[in-house]
Amino acid sequence: MPLVATLLALLILGSAAQAQDPARHGRALLKEFCARCHAIGKTGKSPMRGALPFRTLGHSFDLDHFSRLLERGISSSHPAMPEFKFSEDDARAVRAYLQSIQQ
Repeated sequence: MPLVATLLALLILGSAAQAQDPARHGRALLKEFCARCHAIGKTGKSPMRGALPFRTLGHSFDLDHFSRLLERGISSSHPAMPEFKFSEDDARAVRAYLQSIQQ
């Protein structure tokens, strides 16, 4: 029984640590919502031809402004891109991750 309690405590502490790391949370959000089309890492091509790799997003957008767009809801004229709306905390996490990968 002590082993199970220890493992459970480690799982809970690991989840809490991830929640405290905004960049890690931001990467998880981008992986869930954007990685089907966009490259979300420091390297690699976007799966969808013509989709902007996020490591260069800072060349086109002020990332602080981009996070505010995510909170208000962002959409594109591209028909395959759905509209996204993030909470304030999620938008900040995405910004933290994006800032960490910019080239």
